[in-house]
Amino acid sequence: MGVLKPAIKRFHQPRKVPSAITLALSMSMVIGLAGCGDSHEAHEAKGLLESDGTKDPYLVQYLVGGSDFLSIHGSTFDKDDNYYAGSVMGQSIHKIDTTTGESTVFVGPPEGMADDLEFGPDGTLVWTSILTGKVHARRPNGEIFVVADNLPGINSVAFGKNGRLFVTQVLWGDALWELDLEGKKEPRKVIENMGHLNGFDFDKDGYLYGPLLFKGKVARVDVDSGELTVLATGFKIPVAVNLDSNDQLYVADTALGRMVRIEIKTGEKTLVATVDPGIDNLAINSKDELFITNMNDNAVYKIDTRTGNTRNIVKSELSVPGGLDVYSDELGIEIVLLADLFTYSMVDGASGVVIDMKRALRDVFELPMSLNIQGDKVVTTSWFTNAVEVYDRNTHQILATYHNFKHPVDAVIISEDEVLVAEPGSGSLLVVSGKHGKDRVAIIENMPGLAALRPGSDDDTVYVTDVIKGQLLEVDIDDGDIEIIAKGLDKPEGFDVAPDGSIVLAEVGKQRIVRIDPKTGDVTEVARNLSIGLTPAEGTPAVYIQTGVAVSDAGNIYVTSDLNTALYKITPQ
Repeated sequence: MGVLKPAIKRFHQPRKVPSAITLALSMSMVIGLAGCGDSHEAHEAKGLLESDGTKDPYLVQYLVGGSDFLSIHGSTFDKDDNYYAGSVMGQSIHKIDTTTGESTVFVGPPEGMADDLEFGPDGTLVWTSILTGKVHARRPNGEIFVVADNLPGINSVAFGKNGRLFVTQVLWGDALWELDLEGKKEPRKVIENMGHLNGFDFDKDGYLYGPLLFKGKVARVDVDSGELTVLATGFKIPVAVNLDSNDQLYVADTALGRMVRIEIKTGEKTLVATVDPGIDNLAINSKDELFITNMNDNAVYKIDTRTGNTRNIVKSELSVPGGLDVYSDELGIEIVLLADLFTYSMVDGASGVVIDMKRALRDVFELPMSLNIQGDKVVTTSWFTNAVEVYDRNTHQILATYHNFKHPVDAVIISEDEVLVAEPGSGSLLVVSGKHGKDRVAIIENMPGLAALRPGSDDDTVYVTDVIKGQLLEVDIDDGDIEIIAKGLDKPEGFDVAPDGSIVLAEVGKQRIVRIDPKTGDVTEVARNLSIGLTPAEGTPAVYIQTGVAVSDAGNIYVTSDLNTALYKITPQ
């Protein structure tokens, strides 16, 4: 097959960025450099990593500090007002001290994937695992079991009167179900196609209240008859509700960042508080204290329902850091562009200051999980939304969007109107072209372990990692010929081509960064004992959350941490 390929090479030359951003980053760089004028002796005093008694030639540091979570979603209180929050991508449930913010893992991966969670009358915790379509439960004695399976998009959960258990499907389904916690009765579909009923709650009379995501409404449902009545309208994207002890209904509008209180008898609304967009869930304890989660900020906030004041319980700069790339602007500042799932972010390589250029539920964009900079363009990929997107690097405007992939994990531009996409869902490396990317030709097949892409040693090739086979490959785009650059690697994921032509790669199975000579295949360790390599969830790509690697013109190495929700900077000494 013939494929045009005029612009596949990497570009790191300076490009002008918007003046406000440049100014912000420049100021943060000055602040960052003010504390970085250490001599070589000062660096030694701080302590470089040691290996076999020899000073490591690289300084490893956290450029952006992390968190115990990979994006917080659902939350709830037990009968003793202990607070619990769930992470979908982190596949875990955490118990969080709402005074100190300290947390412990209550249910770990993989069973702990929780989009929403609630305790039943007997202390049994039930939660929904949206990516696997399962509903799990944990008895007070610690026994974990599956309540229901094969429910795509299973999302919200709550107990009604007499301990009756209800769950909803959203996004990949649209139905309200009643489940039998003991497994003696078949699931009962209460109502469907109501507009994606999300986080819901029950009043004292047994009526269900919940938001209709895509209708901007809050509704009341009779769970016996299935009758639905609209209680309030005028929301943008309402995502969750909860009732306090007086049956006052609190509604989270995630797109506007608003918490609104509704009188359930009249439907009258009162603004309670305004926060950043990205609210995912809320929970109210026995004292009627209100807590919300924000998935973009990986945060839990306590809201004063009288004054609207908010207090951070936990929060981090990053949420689900994945693929990334780096370039230098006209001032010589290293700027990292990061695919952080719920945000498309810019990070100052000197100070670690993070600026969100695109933010989920505030902006319309495909949730990015990998990223490549190519000249003045940026390509992002998301298996979460099965999409590939092309941006203008300077303005961050979206130039093209391609949908309907099968778990795409990375992409590079190979010509003016062609994109090469790694699609492990089909095991293919696809050349995508035509209107809306409708024309797709596989140049490689039967490779479900596809993990990351970068432009190759010349205009006709790309480098690609196979996380299952443990290989780094170079592929000819014209004929699909494959050259094995290195094999025997332990789960290779993200990588980048350094200025000297060597390949710097994340070998997550050994939790280390290595440098590979593409001519000989020789592997040299750069840094070890990194917090990388989260195990994939059931039914997701083998690469799951790509451990991103980017190398600057100066040789600085940036690496994302999926275990610590952080960003490393590895500096040659």
